[in-house]
Amino acid sequence: MSEDKIEYQAKTPTTQKTYDFPTEVISLPSEGKVYPEGHPLSKGTITIKYMTAREEDILASQNLIKKGVVMDKLLESLVVDAPLDDIIIGDKNAIFLAARILGYGANYDVEVTDPFSGERQKVTIDLSKVQTKDVDFTILNRKNVYEYELPLSKKKIKFKLLTHKDEREITEEIQALERLSKGKD
Repeated sequence: MSEDKIEYQAKTPTTQKTYDFPTEVISLPSEGKVYPEGHPLSKGTITIKYMTAREEDILASQNLIKKGVVMDKLLESLVVDAPLDDIIIGDKNAIFLAARILGYGANYDVEVTDPFSGERQKVTIDLSKVQTKDVDFTILNRKNVYEYELPLSKKKIKFKLLTHKDEREITEEIQALERLSKGKD
């Protein structure tokens, strides 16, 4: 495979699948423009299952919370038709938001402290009104590799939008470094 062209061989047929559990097709903020042609996410949508008691058990698991993997396990349980490692962070956040709305409704009751008065207030946030940031989609590409010239040094750098796999690897590396630094005290 050449570096100039990224191809993805879909492992599943492109026909509509049916599942033994209720699902919802949601739109991805990236519109699929950062995934290679043929990738299940390149169409700009993803199928997720509705949350059930199983997903609530995942969210309530003290063991998974302590290990720091509760959200990873939830994502594994929700996504039914795409490789998890490839999902970019913005799309992953949209999946969690959609799952929250589908499972518990759009209203999210919170108590906040007014920064000026210090008074605590109950507020209801309508999650269905959360909007994604407008992005110039013409700059996105299916390789998910971008070049940028730093304004002061004029050095050119390459970067990519982080994926679920990248985020997980970074977390694991930070945890390993923290364990190493604790041993030096």
